[in-house]
Amino acid sequence: MEDQAKLLVALQDLDLLIKEARDSDTSTELKEMGFKLDGVAKLQEARDKLAKRIDPQLLNRYERVARSYDRAIVPVTDNFCLGCFVTLPTSYQSLQNKNQILTCESCGRILYFP
Repeated sequence: MEDQAKLLVALQDLDLLIKEARDSDTSTELKEMGFKLDGVAKLQEARDKLAKRIDPQLLNRYERVARSYDRAIVPVTDNFCLGCFVTLPTSYQSLQNKNQILTCESCGRILYFP
């Protein structure tokens, strides 16, 4: 099984790119700087292909969290959730090596350990 956390991070990056390209204020600004924004359909196609490789339950959880936060999956550094900056329980350190997808108890974001 592929590393689901890495796939989720890639999916989140694509979602942010698509959101930026579709935002009228941002897209106008980018066009004025000389960027072409005609590849949104290709980004969406890549997103759809990537989403098919992610476990459906995990994808559902990601999309649910993404409705509340721009970044639904965040890294853990020094035992802190970098979404809400809360210290995580020490039990998370032992679980990180078991390929479990963990969720921050404070903000609900999906966590990954870089």
